Amino acid sequence: MCVPLMAQAEAASRHNVLPALGAASDDASVVGLSSGGYMATQLTVAWPERFSGVGVLAAGPWSCAQGSLRLALNQCLTTRNGAPSLEDLQTRHQRYLARDLVGKTDALSQLRAYLWHGEDDEVVEPELGDLLAEQWQGWLASPDQLRVVRSENIGHGWPVRLPSNATSDPHEWGDCHQGGGSYVLSCDEDIAGEMLDWLYPERDVSADVSRRGEESGALIAFDQAEFAAKGLADTGYVFIPQACEAGGCPVTLAIHGCQMNEAAIGDTFIRYSGLNDWAAAHQQIVLYPQAESSMTNPQGCWDWWGFAESTWQVSPQYDTREGVQISALMTMLDRLQTAPELTD
Repeated sequence: MCVPLMAQAEAASRHNVLPALGAASDDASVVGLSSGGYMATQLTVAWPERFSGVGVLAAGPWSCAQGSLRLALNQCLTTRNGAPSLEDLQTRHQRYLARDLVGKTDALSQLRAYLWHGEDDEVVEPELGDLLAEQWQGWLASPDQLRVVRSENIGHGWPVRLPSNATSDPHEWGDCHQGGGSYVLSCDEDIAGEMLDWLYPERDVSADVSRRGEESGALIAFDQAEFAAKGLADTGYVFIPQACEAGGCPVTLAIHGCQMNEAAIGDTFIRYSGLNDWAAAHQQIVLYPQAESSMTNPQGCWDWWGFAESTWQVSPQYDTREGVQISALMTMLDRLQTAPELTD
C-alpha cells in the first residue's frame, strides 16, 4: 500500500524532518522582503535555471554590499555614501560568470520579476529599489517580464489585507505609513496575491482567495539543523495545501526580512502574509525558512553582506552558488522536489 504524501509529511513533521513531497521540479519561485529581498535576488542570480520567477519587496540591487558591512549600511540601506554603482556590480557579475559561480545569463533572462517598494520607506531608500529595477531590466529578455510597483504612503514592510478575524494588536501589525512593528503592514493591500498572479500568469486568477485566514492546508514545522548553515534558526516552516497531497505542486520560497523571524514576531508573517491563501487556491507549496539572531547578526537578517561566510575570506562568496545560506536554501528546495519513498 502507498502512503499518501500528506501522511508522509505529517510523519516527517513529527520527526522534525522537512518532507520529500514530489513537488514540481520547474516553476519554482522565491519572494522576499528587505534582507529576504536581497536573498531572493541572490538565489535567482545564482541558480536561475531552478526558478521561473522572483518577487522582491523593499530591497536594493543584487550584491549591493559586495561583502562589506560598511557598504551595506551606508550604500544599500541609505545612500549617505552615494548610490551603488550598477557598472561595478555588473563587473562583479561578469567575474562570477567566468568562474561558474552564478547561473548563465540566458537562464536569468527568462525569469519573471515583480519588484515593490513603499514610497515612504525609511529603512531601505526607494532609490535603491529603482536601481534594482534598472538592474533587472538589463538582465531580462523583454520588459514584459518585469513589473515594478511603487505604493504611496507606505513604509518599510510587507503590506497585507487582513482577514476579518485577525487581531489589531499594535505589536502584531506594523503601521502602514511608517512601517516598523512586525513589518507586516495592515494596509488593505494584497501584495502577495498581486505578486504571485504576476509571477504565475497562466494560473487561474479567478480562484477564490477571499477567505483570509481560512487556508485549506497544513503548516508544518521542521528542523533546519540538518541543513547546517551559519545563521539558520533551529526551526523552519512549510505550508502544504491539501490539493498538493498527490505531488506535482510548484514551490515558493518566502524569505522574511530582518526582525521578522518566528522568534521575533511569532507566526505573524508565516500565517498572515497572504501567501498561504493564494497557495491554497492555486495548489502551491510555500517554504518559510528562518534565520536566527546572533551576535554577528542581531536582527535575524538573511546574509546579504557576507556575515555567514568564513572570516578568513577576503571576498566572501555569500552571493554565489557556493554561499552557505544559498546552498542550504537550495538543499531545502531539492528536498521538497524529491519524490517520496513509497512503502508497501
